[in-house]
Amino acid sequence: MADARMKEQISHKPGFIAALDQSGGSTPGALAHYGIPEGSYHGDEEMFRLMHEMRSRIITAPSFTGDKVIAAILFERTMDGTIEGKQTPGYLWEDRGIVPFLKIDKGLEDEKQGVRLMKPIPGLDTLLARAAKLGIYGTKERSVVNLPDRAGIAAIVKQQYEIGAQVAAHGLVPILEPEVLVKSPDKAGAEAILLDELTKGLDSLPGDYPIMLKITIPEKPDLYAGLMKHPRMQRIVALSGGYPLDVACEKLKANHGMIASFSRALVDDLRASMSDKEFDDVLAKTIAEINDASVNKLAKAA
Repeated sequence: MADARMKEQISHKPGFIAALDQSGGSTPGALAHYGIPEGSYHGDEEMFRLMHEMRSRIITAPSFTGDKVIAAILFERTMDGTIEGKQTPGYLWEDRGIVPFLKIDKGLEDEKQGVRLMKPIPGLDTLLARAAKLGIYGTKERSVVNLPDRAGIAAIVKQQYEIGAQVAAHGLVPILEPEVLVKSPDKAGAEAILLDELTKGLDSLPGDYPIMLKITIPEKPDLYAGLMKHPRMQRIVALSGGYPLDVACEKLKANHGMIASFSRALVDDLRASMSDKEFDDVLAKTIAEINDASVNKLAKAA
């Protein structure tokens, strides 16, 4: 079952969630942006080793602590790896005061009815049992909305809630992530339908397990404010969705009660060639900017 101290931190502590969960498909691009071009390594094992070294460098940086980073979302290989001789989830919580989550989706189906559902997740129960044993608090599962198609969005929400129930059965807290693409031709229209479908589904969930929601920063400020008050909703967090850091933070400030869960915006200015001091200075500046955006609007909402 989820640690009570972790639950308190996730539910109430100011800060943001770092998304360190690039998977196989996005790893070459992430490494190239970091300064390690695809031709400089050979095979998946070396690629994932380099990615783990990058994530380890972030996690062990002096500025990356639970003071401002309340949680981190990990890729499965990162969860299974070690940092300074400890399993990554244990190191995060015991040494850094950061709650560990796990990305569990295995990619997306082709677009149909304006959405991309999650592909099947083989062996999910086995993975969830292993994650719980390693000290993971919850999971994150991503699907994508492109168009304001009612049937497609209803299918996305149904799948998200079904996977969430499977996660909760292992004592873990699911972060549902139906991402609305920032380049959608009608982002506001898609978000209005998504809100309606999420609300209907949330009201009809069985049991009393908590959930979280990771969502694109909406076109209409405070669109999801009502969902935040639902007794099942532990927290709503925002993905950066490809917005530059300054734009993402500015949009986040307009959505009271929503905190950040940024990935690309968090690591965008980090490079492999930086000295440890340069690396931490840049990371600290980014962490402070994201944290300030989260804390400022939390204060407004209070």
